[in-house]
Amino acid sequence: MSALTFVPQQPATPVSEPNAVSEPNPVSEPVRTPAVVGADLEVPVRGGRLVPYANLDYAASAPCLEPVNTAVAAALPAYSSVHRGAGYASQLTTQRYEQARHTVRAFVGARPGDALVFVRNTTDAMNLLARSLPEGTTVVVFGTEHHASLLPWADAVRLDPPAFPGEAVRAADEALAAIEGRALLVVTAASNVTGELWPIAGLAHIAHRHGARIAVDAAQFVPHRGLNLAALDLDYVAFSGHKLYAPFGAGVLAGRPDWLAAADPYLRGGGAVRAVGETTEWSDDPEARHEAGTPNVLGAVALAAACDALAATGWTPLVREEERLLARLRAGLAAIPGVRELSLWGPDHPRVGIVSFVVEGRPAREVAEILSAEHGIGVRDGKFCAHPFVRHLLGGAEDEGCADGTVSAVRASIGIGTTEEHVDRLVTALREIAPA
Repeated sequence: MSALTFVPQQPATPVSEPNAVSEPNPVSEPVRTPAVVGADLEVPVRGGRLVPYANLDYAASAPCLEPVNTAVAAALPAYSSVHRGAGYASQLTTQRYEQARHTVRAFVGARPGDALVFVRNTTDAMNLLARSLPEGTTVVVFGTEHHASLLPWADAVRLDPPAFPGEAVRAADEALAAIEGRALLVVTAASNVTGELWPIAGLAHIAHRHGARIAVDAAQFVPHRGLNLAALDLDYVAFSGHKLYAPFGAGVLAGRPDWLAAADPYLRGGGAVRAVGETTEWSDDPEARHEAGTPNVLGAVALAAACDALAATGWTPLVREEERLLARLRAGLAAIPGVRELSLWGPDHPRVGIVSFVVEGRPAREVAEILSAEHGIGVRDGKFCAHPFVRHLLGGAEDEGCADGTVSAVRASIGIGTTEEHVDRLVTALREIAPA
């Protein structure tokens, strides 16, 4: 046995209750929120001045955490390929890669035996799952989904946007009841358009009552809340490192191994095979089977470091700070005539730190450009890779594209590193932009 054989380290304990957050740190130990790389970034505005950057675009990609940057820098001197090398650097890199898998599995509260496949991002994860469905599986998906969860499935049953959470559960119940054979329900945990939290525990219960499985797009959830796959009884979870403060090109598909182990390899190549001759024997291990080639080792290391940093901080202080800033932002927007926040289930429904809105008489792109050029504020504009949902919220036509200026919105999103000044600067700028 190699001296560097992987031995799992004790992971940070994941949350144990559905949608719960961990206990706060003792009062005697003040919370130390990890810093983000680029917190002191200055950007040019009209007139040539430099101003501190107000990054309110976390839902697109969150900035890198300092502990993530440190972990990647520490791994680089011995960086090598994994799993088949006898040299010290290869063995050490293999150990780091598999430790990262162990850490991320603990972070999402995976069950013993669950697979955790490193991929590129949430889109990649959902496409892998789509390629792994047993023949004849019917997919049920809501029209409110991000394209990553909406588009990979062939001939999916697409449900209309529900008017309230209970209707989402009822609609899924009715759709699954009408399906004979295998079925998969696909749903987001938190909307990338409105930030609203979906009733994933109730939807999982309904899916399993009909003998179906559930796959959850947690890309916008895991940067803001603790997730426990086992406690929520989810079959699959997908998310991206670049939204979880680890922008190094890694993502995750975690969940039940049987469909993955039986599916054709997502990529055909080295590492996915046991033997190649007249016939090819593919690995029975679902992780190896779908990670052909040299994997994104540094992406996995970065993702694990982000998971460790968030778990060490604890979800309670992070959620409290986010909710404080989110309330400040939403109250500020509500007080501006001509600014309307988008919502599927009303202003009181729980949500993460994402707010999309429109400004009367101003195209979304124009608003975003003014915020950047004159105020040093970064936001997102468009349909946020959720065209059907944004059209539903804004009453747009089916054939209007993402670049359309009238049926698009502006999205502000917050996270670790967001300050009151960032929020107040956005609200002040929008007062100037909105019609008098």
